[in-house]
Amino acid sequence: MEGSWDLRHASNLPFFRFRRQRTDFACRGEVTSPLRQIMEKPVENSTGKAVCPYCGVGCVIRATVQDNQITRISADDDVAPNYGMLCPKGAHLKQVFQNHDGRLAYPMIRDRRGEPPREVSWDEAIAFTANRLREIQLAHGKDSIALYGSGQLDTETSYVFNKLFKGFLRTNNVDTNSRLCMSSAVVGYMQAFGSDGPPTCYDDIQHADVFLIIGANMAANHPVLFQMIRKRRALDPGVRIIAVDPRRTKTADFSDIHVPLAPGSDVAFLQLIAKRLLTMGRVDSRFIRRSTENFSAYENHLKGLGEDALLAACDIHPARIDEIVEYLSKPSRLLSFYCQGTNQSTSGVDKNVALINLHLQLGEIGRRGAGPFSLTGQPNAMGGREVGYLAHQLPGYRVVTNDMHRAYLEGAWRVPPGSIDPKPGLTAVPMFEAAAEGKVRALWIACTNPAVSMPDTKVSQEGLRRADLVIVQDCYYPTESTEYADVLLPAAQWGEKRGTMTNSERLVVRSDQFLTPPGEAKPDWWIFTQVARAMGFKRNFDFYTPEEVWDEYRMLTAGTPCDQMGMTNERLAKTSLRWPCPHPRHSGTARRYVRTKFFTDSGKAQFKTPVYQPPDENVNEEFPLGLTTGRIESQWHTRTRTGKVPQLVRRDPEPFVEIHPDDAVENGVQDGEWIYLVGRRGRCYARARVTETIRRGLLFTPFHWGDLFHAETNANYVTNPAFDPVSKQPELKFCAVRIETDNGRS
Repeated sequence: MEGSWDLRHASNLPFFRFRRQRTDFACRGEVTSPLRQIMEKPVENSTGKAVCPYCGVGCVIRATVQDNQITRISADDDVAPNYGMLCPKGAHLKQVFQNHDGRLAYPMIRDRRGEPPREVSWDEAIAFTANRLREIQLAHGKDSIALYGSGQLDTETSYVFNKLFKGFLRTNNVDTNSRLCMSSAVVGYMQAFGSDGPPTCYDDIQHADVFLIIGANMAANHPVLFQMIRKRRALDPGVRIIAVDPRRTKTADFSDIHVPLAPGSDVAFLQLIAKRLLTMGRVDSRFIRRSTENFSAYENHLKGLGEDALLAACDIHPARIDEIVEYLSKPSRLLSFYCQGTNQSTSGVDKNVALINLHLQLGEIGRRGAGPFSLTGQPNAMGGREVGYLAHQLPGYRVVTNDMHRAYLEGAWRVPPGSIDPKPGLTAVPMFEAAAEGKVRALWIACTNPAVSMPDTKVSQEGLRRADLVIVQDCYYPTESTEYADVLLPAAQWGEKRGTMTNSERLVVRSDQFLTPPGEAKPDWWIFTQVARAMGFKRNFDFYTPEEVWDEYRMLTAGTPCDQMGMTNERLAKTSLRWPCPHPRHSGTARRYVRTKFFTDSGKAQFKTPVYQPPDENVNEEFPLGLTTGRIESQWHTRTRTGKVPQLVRRDPEPFVEIHPDDAVENGVQDGEWIYLVGRRGRCYARARVTETIRRGLLFTPFHWGDLFHAETNANYVTNPAFDPVSKQPELKFCAVRIETDNGRS
């Protein structure tokens, strides 16, 4: 948001200094380890709680530990947000720790590419990393280095690396894998409300009349949250559930209406619903008049659209629209859930805005049981956004393009004026393209596996291959990305460290440490702190505990839309709180905008007028089928953790592709046959599942399998790197392919 809401609170920060000091850029090569004794203290028999490391629901899991082994995983019935419920991945976390096979336990350096890495001390690894980063910046400029992080990192870690790169190394080339799943939702909220962050909370499920689930298979990917919806409907049979998805998923099976929408036609669908409701007079005129702007332009845009053209774009039966309009034609509390299906698109922002417009038109915002609820895909994607870990952001929902925001952070971090670059850094796809072109010379990868997860993966692999320095900070070895690493830094994982995360409903939760990490593995925030100290920034990164990092960060949020000043370490040790929470006596905020005051310049929500655009890539005679990708219930990201749990692997032991029976006949494919999906950029290999649960002309394959499973099972060799012009989120949900079989048929 362009404004001065944060500068009014500068005097409240005890560490805030406008006194400028000389910043020492000399690399001392020294390493201090203030936490060595703390982290090496063994954890014996105990119990502890931690946020589940998988999806954005943010389930709190309790572990019982004996002799540094988890003996029991459970969830407390009275603890938010999951209240005793767990999904299969969370319930099987114990199996992840049965042995340390595959763990990265000691720092390692690879002297020459292609050779095995050698084990080194932390002192040597940190000094080497610090010296090489400084050498590369001196030789090639400040923007020759980049960091690619993850929504699985805790808030303390994200704060430290953001401060190091943007404040002290003076580059905004910091982005994370949240760019691949949530950035369109961020921009949608910003354009409509002037601030990121959902206006809703999980309690709204207990009060909603109609659930609209679009671009999200909640039953598989947010199962605990979907169980809450099922319980709500069991208590009130009048509740209605609408699932919009080109696949008939478990979510769709439980819904009253399944809309098998043509891929990419979300804007046309939402505007068709809005237009029909507008014609019926289903508009909250009082709310629109008092609390919104630009409705006239939106109204005129809808009136000018042809229903037949919109329906043709959606390619669905008109009766589906009639049923939905009937549900929404009378006053009802509408709660919408959406995720990557709406976000991963070259028009992802428009899809988000079209959905928010519908809520504004109906006045379904700031009310109990209503609102547009973006589901985060990772456990701390929300916390990372608060801390500003995308290429255009700064802590406290500030942005690098705002002069006052930069000046505030420069004062807080005690760096000279002008240290923070006003130009946004490279986002995920351009970052690896720049590395492949030789423009980015050093890549620091933390808690993610871009050699598998990036679209058109050959580009990210070429970037990793060509970079002069690749640092991979991870819990596991080997992964596809560690094969390119010059430096490997072992990180403590779930249960082995303390830290803070924010879930999809803005609930901030503190996790305990109840396990001793293997070997020399350390918390991620500690690793970044030690490198910063070795680079000469010792005074500015003088953190000894994660609680000290949290205190510095939360003070920076004072007066911002995501105010967490009231979330002291003492309070978080006892309870969880939703922001905004501006002071220590504040109980937290369940719902935002209840007084219909927004963070725009006028204080009013903004109607936008998105225009339907088809997917970036069209099918044709050479590539006659569409391909969409996504998660499945049994696996997580690139399987570095879930791939080691036998109970989960048995559910889906290998990559597969869903294909409609008619498409199978037309392409000569038998159920269970291994086939190639060939696209404009590459090909991948998967076992065919012939099923009527998917639209004809569309294929679905999960993105979890990489080259360590098989050299050609990575779906992202095929996916499209084109991205939304505003959010920079790539169109992972649709590309054009053809089928080839082992016997040469195509």
